[in-house]
Amino acid sequence: MGQIHQLDDRLINQIAAGEVIERPASLLKELLENALDAGARNIHVDIQHGGVKRISVRDDGCGMAADDLKMCLQRHATSKINSLDDLFQVASLGFRGEALPSIAAVSRLEIRSRTADGSAHKVVCEGGGALQGPAPVAHGQGTTVIMEDLFYNIPARRKFLRTEKTEFRYLNEVVQRLSLANFSTAFELVHNGRPVLQLARADNEARQLERIGRIFGREFSANSRRIEASAHGLRLDGWIAEPTFSRAQRDMQFFYVNGRAIRDKSVAHAVKRAFGDVMMHGRHPAFVLYLEMDPAAVDVNVHPAKSEVRFRESGAVHDFIYRSLHHAVADARAGHRAEAQTAPVENVPPKPFSYAPARDFVQRPLSLPMREQRASWRTFRESTRNMDFSGQTDPAPGGIEQNTEENVVPPLGFAKAQLKGVYILAENAQGLIIVDTHAAHERVVYEKMKTDLEANGVASQPLLVPVQLAVSESEAELAETNVDLFNRLGFQVERGGPESLVVRAAPELLKNADLPSLVRDVLSDLKQHGQSSRIEASINEILGTVACHYSVRANRQLSIEEMNAVLRQMEETERSGQCNHGRPTWRQIGLDELDSWFKRGQ
Repeated sequence: MGQIHQLDDRLINQIAAGEVIERPASLLKELLENALDAGARNIHVDIQHGGVKRISVRDDGCGMAADDLKMCLQRHATSKINSLDDLFQVASLGFRGEALPSIAAVSRLEIRSRTADGSAHKVVCEGGGALQGPAPVAHGQGTTVIMEDLFYNIPARRKFLRTEKTEFRYLNEVVQRLSLANFSTAFELVHNGRPVLQLARADNEARQLERIGRIFGREFSANSRRIEASAHGLRLDGWIAEPTFSRAQRDMQFFYVNGRAIRDKSVAHAVKRAFGDVMMHGRHPAFVLYLEMDPAAVDVNVHPAKSEVRFRESGAVHDFIYRSLHHAVADARAGHRAEAQTAPVENVPPKPFSYAPARDFVQRPLSLPMREQRASWRTFRESTRNMDFSGQTDPAPGGIEQNTEENVVPPLGFAKAQLKGVYILAENAQGLIIVDTHAAHERVVYEKMKTDLEANGVASQPLLVPVQLAVSESEAELAETNVDLFNRLGFQVERGGPESLVVRAAPELLKNADLPSLVRDVLSDLKQHGQSSRIEASINEILGTVACHYSVRANRQLSIEEMNAVLRQMEETERSGQCNHGRPTWRQIGLDELDSWFKRGQ
């Protein structure tokens, strides 16, 4: 008798369950996705003992007829794809036809359902055994799936589950993650008889942001802004938090592709690169972002839990996400909250901010060429002497008025005083502005240096002794293919043999860097992401150090004209809300807050 034999259906389903059902949270995710695909407008989730004892999901979707109830517990049975073409342009959340039979194989499962024009029925299946039903039952339109005693027939799997509190935390995260992608559906979550989460339908942007605030907290809502960008059939929109609202963990990073929450290394790299110039070391940005694209351009069938995707043009998607977020972050100048970007990304180059000046107010940009950046503060002061600051010291005898035709107040207002040689105190239409002088001027100098570097190119320096690198043959071919990239960034890299490279020149700013490691890291990025920003990051790090060294130091007394010059430059400089290390550069204190301090009007 041969050694190869056919597995029985129950064992096959239990093996499949090991891929799909890792813990109660993964089970709940499958059930919620089915409810959303059914067009549910209201979903009620009832959990007991962290989902191990019981998980019940009720929806008011389209429901299932008796014949469909029997078929839904068969492996590879689905209503969402009919042909191979459908598989390559999936538009639904659940489509593999494995979830319900996998759940039934490791639990006691009951499904009740009714269509809009039919009667209600139920089916029962325990441990992958024989199907019981369909049998008539009382039930409204929609479907209720009740799972009890998870892994009761596989005790070894049950031992790997965590505590009730931990498992419920994962369950709660599943509901939250799906609720942020389905604003038109109301969600209710109950654990051990206690309501935990109640989210009404969010039909407009204000209510959507309110739902996000319920999940992320009001502080996120208060420190976030909407972004929109589109190009080449791709559309990105959502909310990003200001860089000063950063996190120690990546717990507030939700990214969706066509409504599906996903994890993708290319997306993570694009986001990290976009925020790299404004984020403190060890901190992470917070965002809720939605990418819409042609379903045929993304493969969602690469993971049993459908948590990962594969883009057909991953390089183009990476570049689009990076440029969209890069423009959004760069446009957040001090004193301004950028509006949502709706124009195509490739047609929206970064523009310096300008505001309409008052009739009696003339303000010229503060000039900071490279040679002045390396000079002392005295040179900086000289560059401001020819500027017209008339009217800035006290633009309105009784205080700053609201914007009128005769008196337009700039976003950061006008300087009033300097505190301890560190902070600029200014008055604008909303109240008091406090500016960290060194941090603000550091960003101004840094951005000007980067602009000059982009305009004049990277200065390259030939190496007295060329650097030899031993690499793999594929890496050598990759370097040879991307020689233009290296040349543009000041490197001269040649192929010295089948498995070797020779670095003959490097950027002058990186003359003391570990060149072999840098080149290898760039090749690694090119292989994984199709592009690399490591050289630019290394150059920017040096520019940041130079900017920090030559910026205004603490305890340096500034005149009103000099302080106003810093304020105007902040308003015109990209990313001026944070210094080069990610620290905030300014803060607004409104009149209402000031009044509350001193009990005015109470």
